[in-house]
Amino acid sequence: MSFNLQSSKKLFIFLGKSLFTLLEAMIFALLPKQQKNVAGEIVLITGAGSGLGRLLALQFARRGSVLVLWDVNKEGNEETYKMAQEAGATRVHAYTCDCSQKEEVYRVADQVKKEVGDVSILINNAGIVTGKNFLDCPDELMEKSFDVNFKAHLWTYKAFLPAMIANDHGHLVCISSLAGLVGVNGLADYCASKFAAFGLAESVFVETFVQNQKGIKTTIVCPFFIKTGMFEGCTTACPSLLPILEPEYAAEKIVEAILQEKMYFYMPKFLYFMMFLKSFLPLKTALLIGDYLDVFHAMDGFLERKKKL
Repeated sequence: MSFNLQSSKKLFIFLGKSLFTLLEAMIFALLPKQQKNVAGEIVLITGAGSGLGRLLALQFARRGSVLVLWDVNKEGNEETYKMAQEAGATRVHAYTCDCSQKEEVYRVADQVKKEVGDVSILINNAGIVTGKNFLDCPDELMEKSFDVNFKAHLWTYKAFLPAMIANDHGHLVCISSLAGLVGVNGLADYCASKFAAFGLAESVFVETFVQNQKGIKTTIVCPFFIKTGMFEGCTTACPSLLPILEPEYAAEKIVEAILQEKMYFYMPKFLYFMMFLKSFLPLKTALLIGDYLDVFHAMDGFLERKKKL
């Protein structure tokens, strides 16, 4: 009898909390959640020397954050440093770091801790793409994709998460991709690395939840192609549903999602519907939709970068 009462009580508590969370989600869907203040927060961005990383840095500069810029390209990173100062940042620190090298990540991370302080917002943005079919991609390029797109997340988490846990304050941001949600023709190694990054971010979030570390937030970002030059030559056959995103717009929306502490953020919104369909549609139907949207040939015109920007 006592067991039945305990089970019933547990069930009612579960149903009540579930209803509350659903209502809360509906309210925030209609009335956007207030954005948190990041003035004075130490924000570390990998891949800050160009593209999306640079634009994210400028967004946080305008909000009064302390910026820590990492990039393997020293010249590009220094240019971002200057632009961030011009955008209003009062404290900017630029470090040359090859995020694919574990020892270098740990070395530069120790330098940041000594010279700047504890990082409170970590944005793993650095990424590379080969754009080759699986059997045409050399082993060393595949390994490099994993080193930059995924393994770097392991090392930065190991370096900066302990202080976040000690302070019960922090935000882990994973820049994944649509390619971290679905397989894409011509992006086998890239997809694998982005799936891995997504899984790591989600798993670490679950760990912090189980350990009741409520002050540590996670945001996983999955955008379609962004016009940063990384996917130069790629196309979309349905720009109304799957537009190639403007970089400034993408950066602004990503920062909004971070400040609203959204766990998952997909761009464009059609990706939410795509993932819903993927969860239950027969494979043949899903492939027909992909063929109709011509997504299987989005990489056909891809132009490989000749140098790092």
